[in-house]
Amino acid sequence: MSIGYTDEANVQILVALMKHHGVRRVVASPGTTNITFVACLQRDPYFMVFSSADERSAAYMACGMAAESGEPVALTCTGATASRNYLPGLTEAYYRKLPVLAVTSSQPLGRIGNMSPQMLDRTNELNDVCKISMQCPSVSVEADRRLCAANLNRALLELTHHGGGPVHINLVTTYSENFNVNQLPKVGYVDRIEQNDVLPSLEGKRIAIYVGAHMAWDERLTKAVDDFCCKYGAVVVGDHTSNYAGDYWAESMLLLKQSDYKASCQMVDVMIHMGEISGAYANPYAKEVWRVSSDGEPRDAFGKLRYIFDMEEEEFFEAYALQSNSSERMSNRLLDEWRAEDAGLRAKIPNLPFSNIWCAQQTSSRLPSGSVLHLAILNSLRSWNFFPVDSSIRCYANTGGFGIDGCMSSLIGASLVSPDKLFFGVIGDLACFYDLNSLGNRHVGSNVRIMVINNGVGTEFKNYNHKAAQFGQEADAFIAARGHYGNQSHELLKHYAQDLGFEYMSASNKQEYLSNIVRFTSPEQSNKPMLLEVFTDSQDESDALRIMSTLEVNATRTAKNVARKLIGEEGVKAVKKILGR
Repeated sequence: MSIGYTDEANVQILVALMKHHGVRRVVASPGTTNITFVACLQRDPYFMVFSSADERSAAYMACGMAAESGEPVALTCTGATASRNYLPGLTEAYYRKLPVLAVTSSQPLGRIGNMSPQMLDRTNELNDVCKISMQCPSVSVEADRRLCAANLNRALLELTHHGGGPVHINLVTTYSENFNVNQLPKVGYVDRIEQNDVLPSLEGKRIAIYVGAHMAWDERLTKAVDDFCCKYGAVVVGDHTSNYAGDYWAESMLLLKQSDYKASCQMVDVMIHMGEISGAYANPYAKEVWRVSSDGEPRDAFGKLRYIFDMEEEEFFEAYALQSNSSERMSNRLLDEWRAEDAGLRAKIPNLPFSNIWCAQQTSSRLPSGSVLHLAILNSLRSWNFFPVDSSIRCYANTGGFGIDGCMSSLIGASLVSPDKLFFGVIGDLACFYDLNSLGNRHVGSNVRIMVINNGVGTEFKNYNHKAAQFGQEADAFIAARGHYGNQSHELLKHYAQDLGFEYMSASNKQEYLSNIVRFTSPEQSNKPMLLEVFTDSQDESDALRIMSTLEVNATRTAKNVARKLIGEEGVKAVKKILGR
């Protein structure tokens, strides 16, 4: 029988990534739980495997090897107390910053605490034995595979990051006896590029820069990005929270949120990812992603991370602009394509139902220049991302923790820092009442203007494309929490706001809204904060979203949707498996 690599996918991925990241020397201690891992290593000529029956000695041997060679060295042991004997050597490695990779093999993690023989809890490590500790469970589905590769890339990169040091991986095994796999799988490799490293080439590539939530840009960063786009013909995309105000911005959310249409401009060779968590739920199409962040962490938001550039953003763009072979301003066809696609879609927007999206359509261009816009998560952020705002307007949303609990408080806090600026906020009724006490804060200034979209329900759960849509009205009681906070009372929030000194306005239809919006968006500061309550219907909200998400259709997408209806999701998965996709 031909014997090769194990069929345990997590072990295969680890072995492949060790080879890519240069972990060649291995000190192996005997055991059963690490058989699949050790068997793969000893049969692969890339690895130099040494034996040590004593795990304590093995860890110190690895320290000596790492110090002498300047290269990472791996350890492998079985279950039970074997890993406990690594602690002295790993402590030595930690304080000397030696790149020692401790791979402790484990039974399935569900056995922890359930009286399984030789099963210890390795989910929490001592502070000074490793820089990072990763659990590596078995792989069952594709999502497991992607997570396994991402976690292992992160762990292996940490061996040499910021001076280096030991890393722990707890590798689960199923004790498979199948060693008939002849080749290791294709794995997404992630490399870290630091200052003074050789930069990988971008010449001749189609490039998009995707900006997540970002603080206000200074002149240096804006110029660096613009110079880069000029040299490489790149385009900058993202949502309102990206806060980029340079020359190469393309409105992208309307295009990226089309459920049945993909334009050719969306496909790029490299997408440069900067900024933090985006609440746009948009997934641009790219062959690979390059992340730029001074934290140096390989955060794989799009599942295609190839490089993490551990440097300041402006340093990255300045370095590449200097490296470019182009001495002239490139004709930016990609930017023209994006802008043309956006314009084409906007021309197809019909008359929308009275909804948060319609309000955004009527209001986004009216916001005073230099003002600040705070959008509550999900519905409000998505709705207003469909329409452009003036480039002088900075925009924020609580996409970090992504909770509904502090949207108004964040707006109010920001408004106190710059009392001379107007601060606008758009928030749904559940999020508003969740954070209602913030309106009573005695520091609230007259520069605050809040729009509350009151549909009497968690309208996110009522949208046509939400998982809860299948339950219809059954979702109202508990999933979508309909009927709380006065059940769309026209008096409750009115009296509360007025008693707190707010100027209150309301609208239940388009005409009433348009009659109030001029006052609400007036560029002059008033003597009171303002609150505009807009009463909409969740069905109208869903219909508006469906319209905006289906303005254009690809023939191929239509065919795929028909196939899904005919053979179902399981059938589609089966076909993909047959085709190897």
